[in-house]
Amino acid sequence: MIFDTHVHYDDEAFDQDREAVLQRIREDGVGMIADIGADIASSKKAMELSEQYNFIYAVVGVHPSEVEPMQPSDIAWLREMAKKPKVVAIGEIGLDYHYEEPERELQKKWFKAQLELAKEVKLPVSIHSREAAQDTLTIMQQMDMQETGGVIHCFSYGWEMAKIYLDMGFYLGIGGVVTFKNAKKLKEVVQKAPLERIVLETDGPYLAPEPFRGKRNMSSYLTYVAEKIAELKKITPEEVIQITEQNAKRLYHIS
Repeated sequence: MIFDTHVHYDDEAFDQDREAVLQRIREDGVGMIADIGADIASSKKAMELSEQYNFIYAVVGVHPSEVEPMQPSDIAWLREMAKKPKVVAIGEIGLDYHYEEPERELQKKWFKAQLELAKEVKLPVSIHSREAAQDTLTIMQQMDMQETGGVIHCFSYGWEMAKIYLDMGFYLGIGGVVTFKNAKKLKEVVQKAPLERIVLETDGPYLAPEPFRGKRNMSSYLTYVAEKIAELKKITPEEVIQITEQNAKRLYHIS
């Protein structure tokens, strides 16, 4: 069964037909999903979904683009939520330098605070890193994040950076981007990385694969990602789905 390790069904893009979408993805062979928080409000929604559906797990945290209003009380709240059995990671956390705001030092402050929390509660991390390769890596190395492990979500850097993260024990989250014609660097990473360290993810409603590029993404479309990985690895899509499902369960400590 497909395990979508990173999706945002709490997002307003699914407000009109969320239940129908969740029913459809189950019919399409999706066995489990991790719904990922991007701020406190969406983390709450992710948890609500995980309590409502037995195949949904929650990841709670604050995305770098949303750290502006953060307070120490938010870390305290995340600490409490981390005790819940269906909360399987802290995320999506990290650094995003694509825009000028939020200010980089503020992003780093709350990234470190959430990494510290993950170590304290002994949960893996889901890492967002956009145009911030060196700072993300430096902070994670300084804080010994190989202790907790986790996933580099929507991996977008080259093989050199991928190898460092793999050596640290992290998984690489691979989604629709690998199907894009111009994704040469990512395709090289997928070819070289051991399949045992790759997990499937949509980042839905964003980053739909070809032939749905630009449309709303959902977990059913991971068959296209599995096919592309299979093609690059010269194996069957079924093998990709089976092995990445086991990887995802190890990543999130789901027995």
